[in-house]
Amino acid sequence: MCVRRCVITVGDLGEFGVINRITGRLPQGAAVMLGPGDDAAVVGAPDGRVVVSTDLLIEGRHFRRDWSSGYDVGRKAAAQNLADVAAMGAVPTSLVVGLGMPADLPLEWLDGLTDGFRDECAVVGASVAGGDITRCDLVVIGVTALGDLGGRAPVTRSGARPGQVVAVAGRLGYAAAGWALLEAGVPENPALEEVVVAHRRPIPPYAMGPGAAELGASAMLDVSDGLLQDLGHVAEASGVRIELDPRAFAVGEPVSVAAKELGVDPLEWVLTGGEDHALAAVFPAEVRLPPSWQVVGRVVEGEGVLVHGREIGRRGWDHFR
Repeated sequence: MCVRRCVITVGDLGEFGVINRITGRLPQGAAVMLGPGDDAAVVGAPDGRVVVSTDLLIEGRHFRRDWSSGYDVGRKAAAQNLADVAAMGAVPTSLVVGLGMPADLPLEWLDGLTDGFRDECAVVGASVAGGDITRCDLVVIGVTALGDLGGRAPVTRSGARPGQVVAVAGRLGYAAAGWALLEAGVPENPALEEVVVAHRRPIPPYAMGPGAAELGASAMLDVSDGLLQDLGHVAEASGVRIELDPRAFAVGEPVSVAAKELGVDPLEWVLTGGEDHALAAVFPAEVRLPPSWQVVGRVVEGEGVLVHGREIGRRGWDHFR
C-alpha cells in the first residue's frame, strides 16, 4: 500500500508492456493496410508515389517537460511532421515513430504523448502505423511522416519565378511569443494564454497545402525555422530574390499583447519566429487567392530576401548556431 501517490513508470511495465499500451491507444486509418505488430507496417499509396519526411525532437532542445505535458509534445511532434507533408502539396496518411525514454518516465506522461499523436493525426485523417522504443537518458522522438500527392505534382522550393507573389497561410509569431514568455518566466495569465498554448501545440493549416497545389503554387514550404530564413531557402533554390512588405503582415492581437509585456517589436517574432508551422507559398500573380492566403511580398530577379528594400539575412532558427 502506497502512503504517497504511486507513480507507475514505463520501467514497471517493461518493453513489451509499453508497446502494447501504446498500440492499444492508436486507431488505424484507412491508408494503413497493416499496422503495428509485424516487422514493418504496410501503408497504401494510391498515387503510386509516397511523400516522406522525417524529424527529430530531443528533450531540452525542442521541448521541456516542465513547460509541456506529454500530450502537448505528442501534438507538436506530429504537427511539425504532418505540416512538412502538406507543404509538398500532399495529404498526410501516416506516421512512424521512434521513441527513446528513461525507465523512470511516468506512464501518465507516455499515455499523454500517445494520445497527442493520435489526436493530431486525426485532424488530417492520418494515423501512427508503427515504430520502435528504446531506453534513453532523455526523451527522444523520431518521427517519419508519409503522404499521398493524389495525382498532383509535388510543390518544391525551386519553382519561384520573377513576377510571382509570395503569400502565407496560418499564424506567424505566436509560438515564438509563447516561447519568449516561458523563457522569461512571465506568470501565465488569460491575456497571454493563446501564445503560450501555440508554443506547446501549433495549429498548421494542413488543408492549405494541397489547396495551394490545386491553385497553381509553384513553390512552397512549412515555416518551421522563421519566415525570413525559410524564404531564403526558396530564394536560393529558385535563383531569385524575394521582397517582403512588412506592412502586409497582420500581427495577431495576442502576439502584440505578449510583445508589450516583454517590450519587443512583435514583427520580429512574425518574421523570424518558427514553430507555428504556417505555410509560405509562391503563386502566379494572376491567381485569385482565397482569404486564407495573405500576400506579403513578390518575387523579382536577384538573390536573397529583402524586407522593405533592405537585406536582412538568414535570421531564424539554426541548430548549430
